[in-house]
Amino acid sequence: MKKTYKIDVDCANCANKMEDAANKTPGVKSAVVNFMTLKMHVEFEEGQDPKSVMTAVRDNCKKVEDDCEVFL
Repeated sequence: MKKTYKIDVDCANCANKMEDAANKTPGVKSAVVNFMTLKMHVEFEEGQDPKSVMTAVRDNCKKVEDDCEVFL
């Protein structure tokens, strides 16, 4: 399953940090952050609950860039 989420981030480097953090989150098959459109495209592993995985993604992104936001 793939979903797109709106994000709020200040710079391209921060967006790259968010993408790395999202890709390291259990349940995420792949994540791509587009700084220009302020969107995160996430593909989930089979059988995963997107809402709970995205809560973990948001927490992991806040660890690397505390002023970013992922709108669930």
